[in-house]
Amino acid sequence: MLTDAYVPHNRWDLLDLRTPAAPTVSVVVAHYEQHDQLARVLAALRNQTAPPLEVIVADDGSAVVPVCPGASVLTQPNRGFRAAAARNRGAAAARGEVLVFLDADTVPGPGFLAAITRRVARCPDVLAVGRREHADLSALRPGDDPATAPALTAPTWLDEGYRATADLLHADGRSFRYVISAVLAYRASLHIDLGGFDERFTDYGGEDWDLAYRAWNNGAVLVHEADAVAWHDGPSWEGRGTEGDLDAQTARLAALIPEPTTRGAPLPAALPDVLVDVAPGADVIRTTHSVLRQDFRDLRVRLPHAHPLYAGTADDTPWSWDQRLRARAHLTVDHPLPPTALTTAMSTLITNDLAEVAITTGGRYAGVLRSTRALGRARRWVGRLSEDEAACGFGGTGVEVGAGPAPQDTLEGYFQRR
Repeated sequence: MLTDAYVPHNRWDLLDLRTPAAPTVSVVVAHYEQHDQLARVLAALRNQTAPPLEVIVADDGSAVVPVCPGASVLTQPNRGFRAAAARNRGAAAARGEVLVFLDADTVPGPGFLAAITRRVARCPDVLAVGRREHADLSALRPGDDPATAPALTAPTWLDEGYRATADLLHADGRSFRYVISAVLAYRASLHIDLGGFDERFTDYGGEDWDLAYRAWNNGAVLVHEADAVAWHDGPSWEGRGTEGDLDAQTARLAALIPEPTTRGAPLPAALPDVLVDVAPGADVIRTTHSVLRQDFRDLRVRLPHAHPLYAGTADDTPWSWDQRLRARAHLTVDHPLPPTALTTAMSTLITNDLAEVAITTGGRYAGVLRSTRALGRARRWVGRLSEDEAACGFGGTGVEVGAGPAPQDTLEGYFQRR
């Protein structure tokens, strides 16, 4: 049974855990050539205090397809590392209200499923990550408690991140880095809303961060369920790749995730940080010119109608679904803006986790900057909350960014000087 509680911002601490919840849970286990390790995971899932509805083994092209009594097995051709595609196949076949993702080398403790789904069952926006410990499980018999295996040193960066954010209660737009797909849970409805894992990831690593970024950016509530413990067999894979591998992963994430500390620098890419719509009725040339002069550079402009002056720079092509999910904000601009306007408005919007920021120039309304995070959450609550009610979970404000561009800096001023 699910309940649909709405919480503001990332306030998972407001969820009432006193009411019993018993969601139907589908566990998707990503697997590739890990038959002995998989046997331990499947045995551990049979020993859960809150048993799942079903277990689906999502095999990424093993030479020998695993035989898993009591579990479904879905396999795909071996075309390199395609864990994202394998997990999506498993999720598409799942019948449960809640999806839990595990890796075949990560054995859950007996209370894992109950702990990782407790807030997911109460709020449709929750994305929960469990606690991954490391141990030598090579001598562990299937069905034995993984907590009894020899412990190994775990990397500190995850624990440091959870401490710094109070188990993600104080998460921000960079906290997606603390979400790992080895111990992950959220509702099937959220998986569909986000489009699942991005199957463009065909090398090791990054697909979980990308999913978590899109989740946060579209209004998910991130929580670290510290009591949902699973043990990874062996030490961390961190640092095992070559420098070239790490560079490739960084570049791939930078192309898809426009968050500034991830992207590093504005890219001439199809997936900008801000989607700008010049409003119908605006002076297209003056307004577009002012937007293109912004010191905030990671943006793309859409015009109300095509204009030959901006061919190749701005057009009237509709935004793609990928652009809408990934851009952190949408700006509708009615009048010319001074060059620092978008930087000021974005800082206010993102720092305060707001739904929108109204922009005025010299006391005149000039446009509105809306958060994709608030828009995404409102999208999932259509029919249950009005758009205004959903936006109240984030709030809004206005910023005065000063007078519009100085005359000498406008096209009109340029022609007057000639």
